[in-house]
Amino acid sequence: MPNSTTTQTPPPPVDGSLSQGLKQRHLSMIALGGVIGAGLFVGSGAGIAAAGPSIVLAYALSGVLVMLVMRMLGEMSAAYPSSGSFSAHAERAIGPWAGFAAGWSFWVLLCTAVGLEGIGAAKIVQGWLPGTPQWMWVALFMVVFCGTNLAAVKNFGEFEFWFAALKVGAISLFLILGVLAIAGVLPGTDAPGTSHLSDFMPNGGDGLVIGLLASVFAYGGLETVTIAAAESRDPVRGVASAVRTAMWRIAVFYIGSMAVAVTLVPWDSEEVTAKGPYIATLEHLGIPGASQLMNVVILVALLSAMNANIYGASRIGFSLVERGLGPKVLARLSGGVPRIAVVTSSVLGFVCVLLSYWRPDDIFKWLLNMIGAVILIVWIFIAVSQLLLRRRIEREAPERLVVRMWMFPWLTWVALAGMAAIFVLMWREPDTRTQLYSSGGMALFLAAVGYVWQRLRARA
Repeated sequence: MPNSTTTQTPPPPVDGSLSQGLKQRHLSMIALGGVIGAGLFVGSGAGIAAAGPSIVLAYALSGVLVMLVMRMLGEMSAAYPSSGSFSAHAERAIGPWAGFAAGWSFWVLLCTAVGLEGIGAAKIVQGWLPGTPQWMWVALFMVVFCGTNLAAVKNFGEFEFWFAALKVGAISLFLILGVLAIAGVLPGTDAPGTSHLSDFMPNGGDGLVIGLLASVFAYGGLETVTIAAAESRDPVRGVASAVRTAMWRIAVFYIGSMAVAVTLVPWDSEEVTAKGPYIATLEHLGIPGASQLMNVVILVALLSAMNANIYGASRIGFSLVERGLGPKVLARLSGGVPRIAVVTSSVLGFVCVLLSYWRPDDIFKWLLNMIGAVILIVWIFIAVSQLLLRRRIEREAPERLVVRMWMFPWLTWVALAGMAAIFVLMWREPDTRTQLYSSGGMALFLAAVGYVWQRLRARA
């Protein structure tokens, strides 16, 4: 049996009524650029300040966990392509209540993230055009990306293709310049050697834990390619390709860029926290206009995340409703696009923006805490679903196993143990303990609602 790809005819998508306007080049670049999220640019400075050079170890450990999760998700998504992705797999493996809880939790996360990314992008533009209101820029971005997602799925694919190309190009240039500087062959720079790495774990295990938690949440967004694959002509090939290349993408872009940053710039430099490791590193190398150049890249990363999250939220919502797990109005299609779901997701994202102005200290803060650990909860659903589905697929349709989880079931259990360990680490930290309780409470509430919905539907 082949390990990752096959020449067999792929099974038809579950959501066959959606258009199939995404091309292989779109999926390839979404997979490549999707790993370069806004969290890598925006949040990594705080992780370096806490963990020091050991941030490389933190990103490596969390990267291994993410690769295992992607492999599990890839196995299921290649066997059963669906715009519902892990939510559809959880329903198939565990039951409708699990699909309900996983799907709507992720939908809330994506809608909130749309608003947060809009705020971040607006702050950058406001810095270039002082005096302009942030809400105006957020509204403009919302209208643009809501419009592109309303028109046709290929518009989403084209935007992400070029956004991803710019992000990949920027990170690649950063890595090339960094490696040349470390080797001492970049004009005007001296090789730093290991002088900045001598105090590898300056804040001990606690600092490493903070860096580890920061790195885990920086990997969010990798799931989009399995959602998008359902709207391509060859979803199996798209998923298999994304999963096969996930390892080197994570190693190069995340771990590689962190290694370059902490090697070239002292970890306790104020610029690393204030400006971010990328700007701090480029300015250290004397690259002219580094600050503005990276601001453009960060803006593109934020806009790319907005575009992808509006798309992902609309497709997750559509899939849930199509499977009888939500209000039917969201399932209406026009031209192969769930336009009501697109508008609803965009509007709720903008509501989150308004809450950040109107109620920043209570409702908005509560909302942020509520989504803090959702991605980990989704990963647990993925792992449990894969444990249950793998044996079933082997019995009923072994030809669908065109992507296989490594060393099943042992590495699946290792991944689950890693997730449990992260929950324990979150519980130990006061700042993340609140997020753990809030996200867990939302997941339990949605699971209870999903169970009641499941029972009512069974009686109908």
